Amino acid sequence: MRSLMLIGTILLIVGVIALLVPSITFFTTERVADAGFFKIDVSRPHTIILNPIVGGVLLLGGIILLVAGSRAPSS
Repeated sequence: MRSLMLIGTILLIVGVIALLVPSITFFTTERVADAGFFKIDVSRPHTIILNPIVGGVLLLGGIILLVAGSRAPSS
């Protein structure tokens, strides 16, 4: 089953990334004042924290799918 191996590989890669990068920060811009030609914009940070357990579960799921895909008879 090629699809199981493909999904397993994707889960494995995402799991490794989740373990190596504990948090992701991105910025959004908000307009706080707008009076005629006078405009003030503020960049605000937002942080997404990735739990290491999620990375481990993704790794385990990827390994299981890779093994299941390699053992399944291909048609």
